[in-house]
Amino acid sequence: MTSAAFDLAAIGAGLSFASAIDELQAALDTSASVVVSAPPGTGKTTLVPPLLATRSPRRVIVTQPRRVAARAAARRLAQLDGSPLGTRVGFTVRGERVVSRETQVEFVTAGVLLRRLLDDPDLAGVDAVIIDEVHERALETDLLIGLLSEVRELRDDLVLIAMSATLDAERIAAVIGTDDEPAPIVDHRVPAYPLTERWAPSPAPRLDERGVTWAFLDHVARTAASAALDLHRDDPTADVLVFAPGAREVSEIARRIRDTTDVFDVRELHGRMPAAEQDAVIRGRRPAEEPRIIVTTSLAESSLTVPGVRLVVDTCLARTPQRDAGRGMTGLVTTVASRSSSVQRAGRATRQGAGTVVRCVDERTYATAPARPTPEIASTDLADAALLLACWGAPEGKGLRLIDPLPSESLADALTVLHGLGAIDDDGRATPEGRALARIPTDPRLARALRDGSPVVGSRLAAEVVALLGGDVRTADSDVAQALIALRGGRTPDSRRWRSDVDRLERMTASAPGVRSDLDGVGLVIALAFPERIARRVDSTASGATFLLASGTRAGVSGSLAAVEWLAIADVTRASGRAAAGSGAVVRSAAMLTEEQMERAASHLLTDRVEAEFVGGRIQARRERRVGAILRSSAPVRASADEGRDAVRRTLQRDGLSMFAWSASAVELRGRLALLHRELGAPWPDVSDAGLLSALDSWLAPELDALASGTPAARLDLTSALRRLLPWPEAGRLDELVPERLEVPSGSRVRIVYPTLDDPDARPVVAVKLQECFGWAETPRLVDGRVPVLFHLLSPAGRPLAVTDDLTSFWSGPYAQVRAEMRGRYPKHPWPEDPWAAAPTRHTKNRAAR
Repeated sequence: MTSAAFDLAAIGAGLSFASAIDELQAALDTSASVVVSAPPGTGKTTLVPPLLATRSPRRVIVTQPRRVAARAAARRLAQLDGSPLGTRVGFTVRGERVVSRETQVEFVTAGVLLRRLLDDPDLAGVDAVIIDEVHERALETDLLIGLLSEVRELRDDLVLIAMSATLDAERIAAVIGTDDEPAPIVDHRVPAYPLTERWAPSPAPRLDERGVTWAFLDHVARTAASAALDLHRDDPTADVLVFAPGAREVSEIARRIRDTTDVFDVRELHGRMPAAEQDAVIRGRRPAEEPRIIVTTSLAESSLTVPGVRLVVDTCLARTPQRDAGRGMTGLVTTVASRSSSVQRAGRATRQGAGTVVRCVDERTYATAPARPTPEIASTDLADAALLLACWGAPEGKGLRLIDPLPSESLADALTVLHGLGAIDDDGRATPEGRALARIPTDPRLARALRDGSPVVGSRLAAEVVALLGGDVRTADSDVAQALIALRGGRTPDSRRWRSDVDRLERMTASAPGVRSDLDGVGLVIALAFPERIARRVDSTASGATFLLASGTRAGVSGSLAAVEWLAIADVTRASGRAAAGSGAVVRSAAMLTEEQMERAASHLLTDRVEAEFVGGRIQARRERRVGAILRSSAPVRASADEGRDAVRRTLQRDGLSMFAWSASAVELRGRLALLHRELGAPWPDVSDAGLLSALDSWLAPELDALASGTPAARLDLTSALRRLLPWPEAGRLDELVPERLEVPSGSRVRIVYPTLDDPDARPVVAVKLQECFGWAETPRLVDGRVPVLFHLLSPAGRPLAVTDDLTSFWSGPYAQVRAEMRGRYPKHPWPEDPWAAAPTRHTKNRAAR
């Protein structure tokens, strides 16, 4: 590696950040970790790397969140340095590496550096790492900060710089600093050029159930064309930048603008374009060329600069990953862009002078947008991240200094996936299989499909499918097989990049069989990656079909795939409207699958068992063959005793004891036992629903067997079953403590009504005619005198006259009023003035006299 120093003065000429070099040098003299905060376009990405290279004999690595940004930054620095790209300055991105032994500054994507760390945890030969665009909070960038903070505990000579245009600098400084002291912050601010804000809300909605509306795209195109023509009259050399949420919207807006005006060179810029076309847009235009309208995704928001822009037109929409926990799926969803993102976009118009932003919303809508974007770590699938952390030796990220912890629910789902792949053991540590999968630069599920699918379908076809699924390639009509045909024929903009990815992936499976030209194995490769997304058609309509996935999710399918029986689904996302076929989800990419391929890919999900259910008081059983939640066949059979018992238990746990017909005697016994348990506790049993359900084998085992053999629930004697719970020898006192009946002074034995379980504070009740209790002074008490009986004293006709648990007080007081009211109504019955001296009776006066 050459030791020649970069000419910082020449490189920094005209760059605002050149004035902050001394402050950064001073910070580096006192700390090996620094946070740099500076607005876009000030030159921090261009100046900081060569500055570190002049202080370091070994290589400086700079990470960018996107491939196009890494290439552009490397080309820009090499141009300013006057050296050929790949000599003093180089870059490495997925599928492309332009470096040499003399390279001093290497620009890479965050994903490249993460996998390099797995092979070289000490980063031998590297003196400094710069993590750029931290504010975007990309998952890989967050992980890098955690891993590099740990590397620095072993290598205190390794310099770590976190850079961004807008970030919570204090928070990042605390993470990359030490326990004792945060990293110093170099905060470079420059006077902003004037920005004129204009508002152009669309009369039509921006979004509907299918995504961005055609009417809104029409509005954006008209707004951009009109504003560009106005700008062109004042400044014929200025360019225009139009921000759209995704590649589809970019293409549609660009097409509409071309149909509107021929004054401008309308260009597109997004991640699916070939690298050469991306680089041509970023390098700018020659003075003699037409002014440009560049329609772009968030690619141009902060991680690279498009020169010459004086006007920005912003849809104020963004495409972000979003995880649907209920369906276990993650996909890109169009949402409202955060205000901080909109500010970044607008800043592209004031890079070189005064500029204008036209936002296609009104001010109120803009004000209600979220202040900052959601960190990717909180919203995306974590399988790849969890595997990388397991390989690093920090399962689940434990012990790492992360900006935000990994969300527990998403992490649990990711660990389940990795367990299923055999990538981690029970302790969360990476297995040899997991380490092999981690070195394939794609999602672990796709890596597994590449390794396991290559020996079956051929290494070329497996690599083709995995490159398509992992490369964000557009799939027309959701059909992966048809998309492969188009890619093979070079008929899509993605073909060149896809073919490069295929070659790279195929080299990783060199021992597998060679090329196979047929597409029969496409579905198998997808199913090997996502066995839980194997799906079977369950309903068809004129507009498509509904498929049931092995995971239990339903999803709508349209086009030719709606006619097949089995699908291997690679991408399914939330949706509504006709596209979702009433399922709440829609298939974005899939391929036809044969039943034989399904059995090969999802052998661990196949079940063949008897499912017994307790329905209508009887056991019903069917033999069911399933793949996950998908029912393949079902036939009635006779349940075995064990199957029947299991079915009864499941029904009891689901529906409770209400499935039984409780006789009056069973209800009474249960009430007596409940009172004893409440007053005395153990050993008297808990006969609440929860108590009985938890002790089924102690009291209901014979009845469970009877039900399992076909006896209807209505025939069970639950009184006898409950008596099995009686504790011995205490059970001998049951009738003494809580008798069934109470003898009153007339000689009658009156039934005691015990409280029900839903009214535990009630007391035992005896309803008896008032005349039968004459002379009874002391209220009887149950449960060894703990619980007084509550008397409902009745008229001769059995109607309530009084309620009391104190007979002495009743005879001495309220009885006189009752006597005055009742003796005229019931003259044949005794109503003595002195109830203490009267003989108790249940008869009339004449019959009592006889």
